[in-house]
Amino acid sequence: MSIQWHADPEAVSRYAGGELDEARTYSLEAHFLACSRCRALLSPLVDPGAIERVWFEIEESVDAPRPGPVERALLGLGLPDHLSRLLAATPSLRLSWFGAVAVALAFAVLAAHGGHPGLVMFLAMAPLIPVAGVAASFGPGIDPTYEIGVAAPLRSFMLLLIRSTAVLVASLVLIGLAALALPSLDWSAAAWLLPAFALTLVTLAVSTVAEPVPSAVGVALGWIISVGLVGRLAGDGVAAFHAGGQVLCLALILVSGMILTRRSEAFERRPWA
Repeated sequence: MSIQWHADPEAVSRYAGGELDEARTYSLEAHFLACSRCRALLSPLVDPGAIERVWFEIEESVDAPRPGPVERALLGLGLPDHLSRLLAATPSLRLSWFGAVAVALAFAVLAAHGGHPGLVMFLAMAPLIPVAGVAASFGPGIDPTYEIGVAAPLRSFMLLLIRSTAVLVASLVLIGLAALALPSLDWSAAAWLLPAFALTLVTLAVSTVAEPVPSAVGVALGWIISVGLVGRLAGDGVAAFHAGGQVLCLALILVSGMILTRRSEAFERRPWA
């Protein structure tokens, strides 16, 4: 269909300056789509910089990665975009990690229903879940955004604490839900809690002088050996979780906290990087 009319130069000029009312603006825009003569009239009046900015915004919108469920949840909690992106990239905050933890906890709970040895296995394994999560949350070769995190306007130690806290909280929630399914909801259902805090902080403290993964492996081995040894000496598999063991965990929390406070700069130097 041929164009029967053309836009008035004054109207085109006012359109370019954003001075037209909404109805006439829509009418002219529809006309520009079909009329090359009027587009040529408009072209010299448009700021090239404005066009570049519009295209840049379009490209950014199209090319920007879509946030995953974890990142959307963090944004929903009010965290800044850059912090949500760095947290969501944490390997131990991905849905696949949560799925693996849930499966491991399900087997541990089933074992606990099988008798006392199964309960010992659950209590010994539960504190190691946040340890593994923290070890897998930072460091070169593990963290896909390690270089970005180093360059982010945030101290490495602060980013580590934020990630470790997020991993610890998520792990505690999963373990707590699993503990509700234990055969007996007595003191043993919460006996893993202090050891989980203690082992996590010990792992972070050791990571000031060694790589995160070997630090976690060493802490895990020491924990398993200690639980087994104390249980054998006391004749009770859960002896390490009694009052004496809980007091020792409190002491480890305090000592590890002091080490982290004094050696926080070690993460800025990244001795294992």
